[in-house]
Amino acid sequence: MSASLNYKSFSKEQQTMDNLEKQLICPICLEMFTKPVVILPCQHNLCRKCASDIFQASNPYLPTRGGTTVASGGRFRCPSCRHEVVLDRHGIYGLQRNLLVENIIDIYKQESTRPEKKSDQPMCEEHEEERINIYCLNCEVPTCSLCKVFGAHKDCQVAPLTHVFQRQKSELSDGIAVLVGSNDRVQGVISQLEDTCKTIEECCKKQKQELCEKFDYLYGILEERKNEMTQVITRTQEEKLERVRALIKKYSDHLENVSKLVESGIQFMDEPEMAVFLQNAKTLLQKISEASKAFQMEKIEHGYENMNHFTVNLNREEKIIREIDFYRGLLFL
Repeated sequence: MSASLNYKSFSKEQQTMDNLEKQLICPICLEMFTKPVVILPCQHNLCRKCASDIFQASNPYLPTRGGTTVASGGRFRCPSCRHEVVLDRHGIYGLQRNLLVENIIDIYKQESTRPEKKSDQPMCEEHEEERINIYCLNCEVPTCSLCKVFGAHKDCQVAPLTHVFQRQKSELSDGIAVLVGSNDRVQGVISQLEDTCKTIEECCKKQKQELCEKFDYLYGILEERKNEMTQVITRTQEEKLERVRALIKKYSDHLENVSKLVESGIQFMDEPEMAVFLQNAKTLLQKISEASKAFQMEKIEHGYENMNHFTVNLNREEKIIREIDFYRGLLFL
C-alpha cells in the first residue's frame, strides 16, 4: 500500500514537471526558451533568436548586417496569438527580456539534473523508526506523531501534512503569479522610461538648435557692426593717405623744377660772351627769385597719423553678454 502511494506521489510530481516544461517551450523552435523576450502587449514569450528570425522573414527588404536586421523599426505577428507587434527604433533588441522565465528555466534545469529522490517518506531524526506525518504549526516544521505525544512538540498545535502542503503550495503559486504580474508591470514602466529618454533627447536637440540660432543672430549683428566701423577707418585712412601723397607729389615736382633751374644756371655761368650773358641773366635771375619766394612748405599736423580716436569701449557690452542666461520667467510645475 505504501509503495503504491509513493509511486502515485512520484508520478504526480513527474507530471507537474512535464506540465511546467510544456510552458517553457518556444512555439517556434520547440526547444526550451533561450534568452526569452516578452512580446508586448500580448505578453507571449519567444527566444530572442526566433523573434529575430520571424522579424526578418516579415521584413525581407530591410538591410541586414551579419545576418541580423539593422533597420530601426518594423512589425511582425506573434506566432501564438497572431497579434501584430510593432517594434521601435531598437528593433528586436527593444523587446524586454523575461528575467522571471529565465530564472524559472534555471530552477527547472537544476531540478531535472538532481538525482531522483527516494520514494520513501522521510523519517524523524528524533525517532528514527517514525515517519514524518504531521506539521507543527507553532514551530513551522514537519515532525512525527511521537514528537507530538512525547517529544519537543507535545505542547504545540499540529495539522496533517496534506493540509499544510496544499495551503503552502497554493501560497507559492499565488506568489509566483504576483511576481509574474509585477514583472509585466515593471517591463511596462521600463518601456515608458525609454520613451521618456527619447522625448528628453528630442527636446534637448530642439532647444540646442534654438539656442544656436539666437547666438548666430547675435554673431551676425556683431559682424555687421564690425564691417561698418572697419569701413569708417578705411575711409579715413584713404583720405589721410591721399593728402600726404599729394604733398609728396607737390614737393617732388618742386624739387624737379628747382633742379632743372639750378642745372640751367650752372650751364649759363660758363657763357663766355658778356653781352649774351647779360641778355639772358635777368630772366634767369627772375626765375630763381620766384622759385625761392613763391614756394611755401605745408606741414602735416602733429599726430596726423594717429588713429586712437577710433578706439571702441565694449566693457558695457561685454558685461551684458556675460550675463546672458536662460529665460526663467515661466516655470511649469
